Amino acid sequence: MELAYYSDYAVRLVNSEEPARGKDTLTSVEAVRDLFGGNASAARRATDADVTRFRSVRARLRAVFEAADKGDETLAVDLLNSLLLEFPVSPQISGHDIRDDDGRPLWHMHLADHPSNATAGYAAIAAMGLAFHLTEYGVDRLGLCEAPPCRNAYLDTSTNRSRRYCSDRCATRANVAAYRARKRLEADRSDRTGLAADSAQRASANGER
Repeated sequence: MELAYYSDYAVRLVNSEEPARGKDTLTSVEAVRDLFGGNASAARRATDADVTRFRSVRARLRAVFEAADKGDETLAVDLLNSLLLEFPVSPQISGHDIRDDDGRPLWHMHLADHPSNATAGYAAIAAMGLAFHLTEYGVDRLGLCEAPPCRNAYLDTSTNRSRRYCSDRCATRANVAAYRARKRLEADRSDRTGLAADSAQRASANGER
């Protein structure tokens, strides 16, 4: 498992809530377990008590994205460092019994957690993954969707740092909204131009009398 993969843990948890829409899918232990994806052994550790704990970590991770989105690099780093201190991990070299074509292990870095509960394990992996992404690509690669009212978190891996939306759906919705706004503006300008022309014609006609 590549270290970059772990940053998705943070995005999945943050996006389990959409505050502007009043939506929150993190309402049961089953929802907590779903966040672990294919990590079934870690998911099985989750209990009802983890629902509240996960929500607390979620708020702290969203604060990291919000600080980054506002351009406050120092605050984003400080908030993330506080999570790293509270939820530590141990880097380990792992092969997971995966072999290459020659039968040799495909060695890679793995983050081993030592959690007292499911929340601690998840938070440790999410925070470390986000830290690797931040230090590798920069704080400005952590973003919040610009298509209101979405504000979902995303990680920008584009080559030109151009990502602004969490998904193609939001990008399309924002482009359509911008297109309609331009058309309304053009129509308003056309109406004002027409009214001005009519007024000028009337004034000219009155002057000729």
